[in-house]
Amino acid sequence: MFNANAAEKIPSRKKLNAVFRVLVTCALLAMLWRLTDGPAVLALLGQVSLPWLLAALALAHGQVLLSALRWRLTAAQLDQPMRRRDAIGEYYLSQFVNLAVPGGVLGDAGRAVRQRHQAGMLRAAQAVVLERLVGQVALFVVLFAGVMVVVIRPGGLTLPDWLSGIVGWLAVGVLVVLVLGALLLAVPGRVSRVAAGFVAALRLGLLAPGVWPRQVGLSLLIVACNLASFAFCAKATGTNLPFAAIVTILPLILTSMMIPLSVGGWGLREGAAAAIWPVLGAQAEAGIAASIAFGLVILAASLPGIWVLLARRRQRQVGESA
Repeated sequence: MFNANAAEKIPSRKKLNAVFRVLVTCALLAMLWRLTDGPAVLALLGQVSLPWLLAALALAHGQVLLSALRWRLTAAQLDQPMRRRDAIGEYYLSQFVNLAVPGGVLGDAGRAVRQRHQAGMLRAAQAVVLERLVGQVALFVVLFAGVMVVVIRPGGLTLPDWLSGIVGWLAVGVLVVLVLGALLLAVPGRVSRVAAGFVAALRLGLLAPGVWPRQVGLSLLIVACNLASFAFCAKATGTNLPFAAIVTILPLILTSMMIPLSVGGWGLREGAAAAIWPVLGAQAEAGIAASIAFGLVILAASLPGIWVLLARRRQRQVGESA
């Protein structure tokens, strides 16, 4: 009886979590509309430059394709070989679900579940987690390197103290995660076994000889596509970002999307852009417009995931009727 009740509570918790994310997203966007000049944001979006927006969309597609190849490489190292077309289809579907469905990582979870038939659920989950982890690490590396260059070579972009403080706390957070990971290896029992298994997967999937250079290259290209796509959206809505801002301001804004409170990062990303854009000498409304344009671009780039979903549904229906 207890297990049945617990099983019933899980779907309800998921529904509550989904409703909560939707409400937070709507509340954040409504608050930004009230605190800034909402009509001015719409005006900027109405005057968007289509060529720059199409260039941003092309780079967003490039980011998805390169991410799929990175996942394919990681999975192959963990005994989960897959065809390139299958990896790309899975990644488009995963991105669409992540961006369109409340839950944040439901698309990634589905990717792991559908790949579990080869080496088991644990290996499939490790491949997905490692692929996403190396992407976040690459973004942080670009951010920290950009901030160091800005600090060492003054005269260009000047970061206010509060923004430098945020970067400092992010660095502390990364160090804390690394320390906690090391401590988990020393905890006796199941925790240490799980941690040791993850470290072993890390060595195979990311750090193996001949693998890590490809991982580094793909990850830097992916970050470059992501940042350039955002920069092109900013250009399309009227803000010309210098390179120093692209490698410092934009990674900070993208980092806000990691906070698991909204749907697809909406509201959080726009709030971060509104707060940080004045550092560039621009209006908060311009930052919100650029962020909205970027959100729409990455959502549009994930739309092939719908075709993948429908194609697989048709295959299942054909198989069931045969």
